[in-house]
Amino acid sequence: MATFADLPDSVLLEIFSYLPVRDRIRISRVCHRWKRLVDDRWLWRHVDLTLYTMRPKVMWHLLRRYMASRLHSLRMGGYLFSGSQAPQLSPALMRALGQKCPNLKRLCLHVANLSMVPITSLPCTLRTLELHSCEISMAWLLKEQDPTVLPLLECIVLDRVPAFRDEHLQGLTRFRALRSLVLGGTYRVTETGLDMGLQELSYLQRLEVLGCTLSADSTLLAVSRHLRDVRKIRLTVRGLSAPGLSVLEGMPALESLCLLGPLITPEMPSPHEILSSCLTMPKLRVLELQGLGWEGQEAERILSKGLPHCMVIVRACPKESMDWWM
Repeated sequence: MATFADLPDSVLLEIFSYLPVRDRIRISRVCHRWKRLVDDRWLWRHVDLTLYTMRPKVMWHLLRRYMASRLHSLRMGGYLFSGSQAPQLSPALMRALGQKCPNLKRLCLHVANLSMVPITSLPCTLRTLELHSCEISMAWLLKEQDPTVLPLLECIVLDRVPAFRDEHLQGLTRFRALRSLVLGGTYRVTETGLDMGLQELSYLQRLEVLGCTLSADSTLLAVSRHLRDVRKIRLTVRGLSAPGLSVLEGMPALESLCLLGPLITPEMPSPHEILSSCLTMPKLRVLELQGLGWEGQEAERILSKGLPHCMVIVRACPKESMDWWM
């Protein structure tokens, strides 16, 4: 029977990559071979620190000893609800990430108080910035801020960021490389604000609007007016009707359309109405329906047969992937 000692380095590295950071460091004490593997650059490309309430001293040690130039993606928490004695993210730590991690492309911050962290302190190499349940200052994303900040930023995810509002949406125009925008639970964004914001963000290629107070019909109307080159749309079906979906008919560049449940109303388009609209989209290649309860039913057969050029995916809402950096 094969033992760990018989496994090649590449297999062991793949196994170690699923271990929490604390356990990775512990296993480096097992033997010289494992210590060498734990020091491998490949193992520290993607680091998830959200499992720990980490003291600043430990974080600085990880940054200097293991991550540095190896790091491509970092996921960390800010302990917003852990009490005033819990360590908080600081401008100094953000600046150090930028200086010591020149290959850092993706930063995911969870439950963090960023009200005292200026956006100018974030690493300028970032291509993706994700904020999940974070507090930001009112000035963070306003249009009047320095337009040279985050010059490479291509994707921003704003998930349950309570301070985010219409003015911030319009301020995203400062990020000239921005092509993907995800809004999740941003309840302060209004239909008027979304329409005005997308008018200035006409170069977006991917838009996701999930769990917001905005109706799907109003969102699609704004998309049809301003995002003619959008390639991917993903949104919850709250307030979606057949006339609302029809505004996407003829969208010239749309390649992927994803509709998420479970809020189905009497106005929800039927499978035949969805099929009719999709047939007018010349480049549509993926149609995904999640959480609508249509798995294995007649609706799935109708859509799959009517859209032979498309990958039709009808399924329940999937669990979050462990490969968060993908």
